[in-house]
Amino acid sequence: MKSKKLVIKDGNIIDPSSRTNCIGDLIIKNNLIIDVIPNSNQTYSDEYEIINAKNMIVSPGFIDAHTHLRDPGQEWKETISTGSKSAAKGGFTTITSMPNTIPALDNANIVNDLVNRSKTDAIVRILPIGSITIGQKGANLSPMNELAEAGVIGFSDDGNPVSDSNIMKQALTYSVDLDLPVINHAEDKKIVGKGLMNEGIVSNRLGLFGADSSAETVMIARDLILAENIGAKLHIPHISSSSSLHLLEIYKNMGLNVTAEVTPHHLTLNENWVYGKKGEVPDYIDNESYDTNAKVNPPLRTISDANDMAKGLSDGIIDIIATDHAPHSDIEKQCSFADAAHGINVLETAFSSVFDLYLKKSISMDRIIESLTSRPAEIFKLSKVGGLKKGYYADVVVIDPKAKWKVEQHKFLSKSSNTPLLDTNMNGKILITIYDGKVIYKDENYNV
Repeated sequence: MKSKKLVIKDGNIIDPSSRTNCIGDLIIKNNLIIDVIPNSNQTYSDEYEIINAKNMIVSPGFIDAHTHLRDPGQEWKETISTGSKSAAKGGFTTITSMPNTIPALDNANIVNDLVNRSKTDAIVRILPIGSITIGQKGANLSPMNELAEAGVIGFSDDGNPVSDSNIMKQALTYSVDLDLPVINHAEDKKIVGKGLMNEGIVSNRLGLFGADSSAETVMIARDLILAENIGAKLHIPHISSSSSLHLLEIYKNMGLNVTAEVTPHHLTLNENWVYGKKGEVPDYIDNESYDTNAKVNPPLRTISDANDMAKGLSDGIIDIIATDHAPHSDIEKQCSFADAAHGINVLETAFSSVFDLYLKKSISMDRIIESLTSRPAEIFKLSKVGGLKKGYYADVVVIDPKAKWKVEQHKFLSKSSNTPLLDTNMNGKILITIYDGKVIYKDENYNV
């Protein structure tokens, strides 16, 4: 399906960037969108390839602002190639590469290597995020100007929070001139201590060290104060607790240049998933408890926290959904809970996870799509993506809102399959993903 002219016909076109929500045709020529025709009865010549999207949602390609590709350095978990294929299956046409690679993305040579290899190995657009400090060690700033010139779209030490407040202040100061966001992992490691999961009833019952959610809020508070004093652009990753959300709302109402993301799992799962019963609370602890696939950082919080995250996203306090896709090999999850790696494989299940929030009427479909498309494009100043406007790159997703499917390990396109959603029935499915005018993914059961 590599036609130069393509029509996605009779779909429910939802493009929050242009406030479009209508039944119509989307016309693609070469790699660009050339027209959106509402309520079209138009017929097309044989030079057009037709995709029948009747009863389907047609959305801009999704953008993920928080992806771990593990490449270079940990290619047994994921590579640029497998990560991009996994992204395409999940409807993502633009993803980032977080800097916790080996070596870290802390200089132009490493960033340039990633960018060049992505052009040949990836089937989606990959944008690098540079390391705040050299080696992500929190001691010395990376050459931020050099990284910006190499094309990074932000700065983060990812899972290593910048604990030194003066270093964080310096990073925020440099970022002002570069006009790029600083993304600091929101966690005070000293408060977390030996914590393995959210501190509360479930951790107590399982006999696991708990991680107090205040560790997140304390770090966010420090960063908000510094960003306010400096006038810098701060982006808060994977917000997960109600207290953090309340703090974010206060500073947003003050007019601070701050944005935030939430993951699909912090929207839809909770600490009960560690029991290994798909969120059910068992009468007694058995061999299925201590589900290492539910071990993630920040940890899955309470049901109340998850509900507040959904409301925060719906209300726009939280700006975007970002996956924090964190693939791990089986050996890193098939072990004790204490020894297991933090992280969940998310790209291929992200949309269906949050689609349930729409089915529960917790959030509108327009808002879900906005948080996956136009809003991340705005935050990271991405040109001609995140919308279905004339002249934009032809990055498009076709979604079947009525489809039902099961998360099966052998069907993952990622190298890894570490998710607590294995064998879970899901609603809503990505049928087709188009990147740069070409179909890069088509569901095996869909006939155009």
